[in-house]
Amino acid sequence: MSNDDQSKGGKARAEALSPERRSEIARKAATTRWGTLREAISHEGNLSIGGAEIACFVLDDETRVLARAGFVRAIGRTGKVKGGRRFDDEFQTPVFLSAENLKPFFPSDLEANSKPVLFSFRGSEMIGYKAELLPDVCDIFADADRAGALRANQKHIADACRLLSRGLTRVGIIGLVDEATGYQRDRAANALAQILEKFIAKELQPWVHTFPDIFYEQIFRLRGLQYPEDKVKRPKYFGHLTNDIIYKRLAPGVREELDRTTPKTTAGNRKHQMHRHLTPDMGHPRLREHLASVTTVMQLSNDYKDFLAKLDKIHPRYDETLPMDFGDEQDSGL
Repeated sequence: MSNDDQSKGGKARAEALSPERRSEIARKAATTRWGTLREAISHEGNLSIGGAEIACFVLDDETRVLARAGFVRAIGRTGKVKGGRRFDDEFQTPVFLSAENLKPFFPSDLEANSKPVLFSFRGSEMIGYKAELLPDVCDIFADADRAGALRANQKHIADACRLLSRGLTRVGIIGLVDEATGYQRDRAANALAQILEKFIAKELQPWVHTFPDIFYEQIFRLRGLQYPEDKVKRPKYFGHLTNDIIYKRLAPGVREELDRTTPKTTAGNRKHQMHRHLTPDMGHPRLREHLASVTTVMQLSNDYKDFLAKLDKIHPRYDETLPMDFGDEQDSGL
C-alpha cells in the first residue's frame, strides 16, 4: 500500500469516529506532548499590560498561567498559533524562542518555565505558559537587542517586549495575575490556614511549665507593682497584657484561633492554658523563643511604656485590637 493510500485510509477512519472519540484521542495526544491535564480553579481574568490583554488563570496547584494565544499576540507575534511545531513537541520550547541567535541569552531556568501547560477550564482544554515566562521572554529579546544579535524580523518582538517590561517585573507578575483573577483574597486565606495548621494543635497538649517566673517578675516591675509571694494570683488584666505582648505577636491569626479553641467559662476564666493548644513541633518552640526575646526586651526597659515602644519595633502586632479590662485581681489562667 502506498503512503498516499495509507493517508487516505487514516483520514477515512478519523472521519468515521464520533466527535467524543476524536476529542479523547486529541486529549491523549496533547497529554503525551505536554504532560498531565490540570484543572484551573475558579480564578481567571484578563491581564492588561503594555497595551495587551492576556487571559490568565490560577490552576489547582497554584500555578499561574497565561493563555498561549494572548501571550504570543502580546509579544508581537501575528497569525494563527501553531501547536505542532518541532520545538513545541520535541524540546517543549516555544517556537518564538527557537531561533539560534536567542539561545545565548536564555536564563538557566528557561526550560522549566517555557514548557507548555495543558489545562482545563470550564470544560474546555487550553494551552498556556507559566506567567514567569513573560518577563523571561522580555529579558531575552532586550538582551539580544542590546547585543545587536537580533534579526530584522525579530525587531518587532523586541519592541513589544519593551512595552511589556514597563508594566511588570519578575516578581510582580505573580501579583498581577492574582489581582486580575481575584486569587489574592484566597491566597491570603490559604496562607493563614497553613500558618494556623502549623501552630495550633488539634488535640489539647499536656501541661508543661512554659511562662518563666522572670516573665511575670518583669511585668510586675514594669507596671510599678510589688511582686507577690503568691505567684499564682495575678491581676486579671495580666491576661490581656499577655495576649498583647505574646500571642498577638507570635504569628498571624494565632491569638484569634487560640481564643476560639480555648473559650472562657461562664465565670470568665479559661478551662485550659492557651499555650496547651500550640503544636509541639512549631507552635510551642516558637512561643518559647518569643518569650525569651520579650523577656530580654523587658529587662532592657525602664517602664511599661518604654517596653512597648521597644517591643513594637522588634515584634509588631499582627492584630492591633487590644481590649483592656483592668478588673479585680484573680488568676489570669495563662
